Amino acid sequence: MVFIAFGLSAIITIFLAIRLSIYADTIERKSALSGVLIALLLGGATSLPEITTSITSVIISNPDLAVGNVLGSNLFNVMILAALDLFFRRHEIMNYASKENKYTSILTIFLSLLVAASLFINIPYDVFGVGVDTIILIVVYFIGVKMISAYSTEHADEEQITEQPQTDKGPTLKRAVIGFTIVAVFIMVFGSILTISGDRIAVITGLGASFVGSFLVAASTSLPEAVSVAIAIRLKNYKLAIGGIVGSNLFNLMILAGTDVFYREGALLSAASSSHLYTIVASIVLISISLFAMSRKNVSSSWFYAIPSILIIISYFIASYLIYVNSTS
Repeated sequence: MVFIAFGLSAIITIFLAIRLSIYADTIERKSALSGVLIALLLGGATSLPEITTSITSVIISNPDLAVGNVLGSNLFNVMILAALDLFFRRHEIMNYASKENKYTSILTIFLSLLVAASLFINIPYDVFGVGVDTIILIVVYFIGVKMISAYSTEHADEEQITEQPQTDKGPTLKRAVIGFTIVAVFIMVFGSILTISGDRIAVITGLGASFVGSFLVAASTSLPEAVSVAIAIRLKNYKLAIGGIVGSNLFNLMILAGTDVFYREGALLSAASSSHLYTIVASIVLISISLFAMSRKNVSSSWFYAIPSILIIISYFIASYLIYVNSTS
């Protein structure tokens, strides 16, 4: 039954992610909201399964699965972007990255460094059960997002001028907003079923908790991101495709911070295995490579353009092997 539940929830989640991306594209085109805000909304909506998975993990006193789920999802998300960039390489989607996409990636790298430092130093101190490292993470997150939003608002007119005009197609704005909200709720429900059944399958196979959280369960929770990015590329909304991934990665780190609130046995990161250092360091490396790809000037050679994405995919599988070895040893 667990395999049937996994398969059915995967199919339904794919369909929901397609609708979510179409609604997000419509909202961006027909509303006054900035592209970076829409990307964060899409990233947050596709990250909803991570919330229930992480909270469930700490409720059953499994901090490794909670931390591995979030950090592993970030690692997998960047690999998704690289794989789709190669698949749709003639579009050269990384060349369409906005400055907000780049700033969001920089903020994600900085927050990831804070998480890595906390895992390495193992800070045991907490305030009312919430780790001091988590509090710092939340403060830096909101300062960073406010700065990015302020920049986006300041350059909104400039961004609008440089964008290519698009035809008025798809559902109305009101229908898109209602549809986005409803689909986001169903994404959380069926995405959670997907991750819970994925966890059960992983337990049945006898894999270690850290590896499960960083690979199988993380891959399951990242399925909505993969589909939504592919659809955004099909719609030729490349900024939304990139923004959906970078927004999801940023939102995932807030899920990690929020999960600490539900973990009542002390600081979450201090209770997690040090093997997660491999995951967070790998995600920092992969995000840095993707940031380089976004920041490059247009390249004449398609082969040279593809190098960063190829490096990301190779690095992902190397990191997955290291995570597996160190979580089962």
